[in-house]
Amino acid sequence: MRIDLHTHSAASDGTDSPADLVRKAAAAGLDVVALTDHDATSGWAEAQQAADEAGVTLVPGLEISTTFRHRGVHLLGYLPDPAYPPLLAALDRILAGRTERTPAMVAALRDHGIDITEEDVRREAGGSVAAGRPHVADALVRLGIVRDRTQAFDELLNPGKPGYRNRYAAELEAMIPLLVAAGGVPVIAHPWGRGGGTVLDASALGGLKELGLAGIEVDHQDHRPELREQLRAIGRDLDLVVTGSSDYHGLGKVDHDLGVNTTVPEQYERLLSLAR
Repeated sequence: MRIDLHTHSAASDGTDSPADLVRKAAAAGLDVVALTDHDATSGWAEAQQAADEAGVTLVPGLEISTTFRHRGVHLLGYLPDPAYPPLLAALDRILAGRTERTPAMVAALRDHGIDITEEDVRREAGGSVAAGRPHVADALVRLGIVRDRTQAFDELLNPGKPGYRNRYAAELEAMIPLLVAAGGVPVIAHPWGRGGGTVLDASALGGLKELGLAGIEVDHQDHRPELREQLRAIGRDLDLVVTGSSDYHGLGKVDHDLGVNTTVPEQYERLLSLAR
C-alpha cells in the first residue's frame, strides 16, 4: 500500500484541481492520498468524488499556518469536523490575514520597481480561497520578472526580502488542542525544514505532545537523510506517529512528485485510530 499524506490543490497554492490531483495520485500508483490545502477544506468534496471514481482512498485534511516561539510552523490536521465552529473561526481569521497581506506585498514590490498589480495576483489565484505568496510568485513568473517560484521566494518574497510582509497565523499551542477538539489528528509538517529544528527540538515536541500533538512528518524533501533518522528516533522516543509525504503542489513545486515519500501502513493505521 502506497500512502501520501500531504498534497495541495488549486484550492490553495497547488496548480491541479482537487479532482485532477486525485486522478494523478491514482496514476502514480498511490492507494491513499490526503488533500491538505492551506487553511482550507473547500477542495474536499470534489476530491472525494474523484477518489470514489478512481478507487483511491482520500484522507481529508488541511495544513494550518501557525507560529511557535516566533517561528512559522505548518500544522497538518487530518479528518477534523470541517463544520466545528471554533475551527471555522480560526481558519477564517488566518485566511483574512492572507487576503490582507496581498495588497501590502504588491505595494512593496512596486516600491521596489516591479510593475505588478493586485489583478495580476488574483488572476493566478484562480479558485483558491485566498491569494498568498505563491500566487504573487506565479504572477512574477508570468510577468517575466523571475523564472520560477523558487527564484521569486529566494530573491523577493522570503523574510528579509523586498516583497515580504508578515501576516497573522494562529498560535501552535492553541491550534493543536483545537484540532483535537474538532476530532482531528494534528501532525507537524516538515518540522526541521527551513530551520525549524532550532525551535522544534525533542523537548519542544514532547511539550506539544502533552497538548495533543499526534505525529511528525519525517520523510519529506526538506529533510536530509541524517535529519530524517534523528526525527524518526524522536518519534519513537515520544511515541508519535511518523509520516512521509510529497508535499505535492503540481507545477508549483519542483522535486515534490506524488509518492516521492510515503507513509508506512502501520503508521497510517495509527493515525486513523486517533481520529474521532
